[in-house]
Amino acid sequence: MLKNTGVPTDDLIKSAYPNEARRKKGPFAVIECFQCIPCNPCQTACPRNAIFPMQDINDLPKTDFNKCNGCGICAFACPGQAIFMIDETYSKMDTLVSIPYEFVPLPNIGDIVIGLNREGKEVCSATVHSIKAPNLCDRTPLITLIVPKEWAMHVRFFKQRREDWSCECETKPASKSKNKSKYVCRCEEISEEDIKRLINQGHTTLNEIKIASRAGMGACQGRTCRQLIMSIIAKETGINPQDMPMVTFRPPTKPIKMSILAEED
Repeated sequence: MLKNTGVPTDDLIKSAYPNEARRKKGPFAVIECFQCIPCNPCQTACPRNAIFPMQDINDLPKTDFNKCNGCGICAFACPGQAIFMIDETYSKMDTLVSIPYEFVPLPNIGDIVIGLNREGKEVCSATVHSIKAPNLCDRTPLITLIVPKEWAMHVRFFKQRREDWSCECETKPASKSKNKSKYVCRCEEISEEDIKRLINQGHTTLNEIKIASRAGMGACQGRTCRQLIMSIIAKETGINPQDMPMVTFRPPTKPIKMSILAEED
C-alpha cells in the first residue's frame, strides 16, 4: 500500500508508536519514516540520543522511547516532515498532536482548524494549542493541535478555515464560492482547473502532470496534493487509482556549507 499510494499501513504506523505504558508517561515522537533513503538529520539533531545510531545512512530511524521526551527538535530537523509529537496525557478526551507546517499565514492559538488524515481527507475539527516557530530559515514551524483521542493516530495535517472551503466533518459546512478555483497543489499554486486542462492535453499520469506543472514539487513534495491529483485523473479519465504509476520519489536533502565540503580529505 505504501508504494502504491504513499499511505502507510496500520501495522507500519503501530510499529512507530511506543508501548501502552510509555504512552501514559507523557509526550513522545512518532517517526513515520518507512522507506530506506539516505537521511539522518533526526538522529544527529536529538540532544538526548533518543534515536539509535545508524550503521548505514539508509537505515530507518528507530526511537529509544525511554530517552525520548517529545521535545520536537528531531521534527524541526526532518526534511521529509515525517515526525510528529504526541501527548496522550493531555486530557481524558483529547490528545496533543504536533505537526510540521510550512504554509503561510500560520494559524493563531485558539483557532479551530480542520484535521486531515494521511490521505488528505477531513476527519475532525481541532484547536490550535501552541505554535513553535524557530527564527531560523531552515526550520519548519511545529503546530500543536488539540485533537479528539479517537483521531489522534490519524490526524497528520490540517487546513485552516476559509469562507470558500467546506468541511465534511462539520454539521453545517461553509458555502463554497463558485467564482474561486480550488488549489490542488498549494505549494506551487496549481488549481483543479490547471490539472483538468493538462489532462485534456493528454497528460494522464502523476509524473506527466508533475513535469508539466510542478505540482508535487513544492515544500511538501506531494504530501497534500498527490491523492487529490490522482482522484482528478480518475474522475476525468476513468483510470483506477490503483492502476496509476506513482511519481518518482527523491530523497530529502539538507543544504550544507561549502566550507564543510572543503575540509574533506
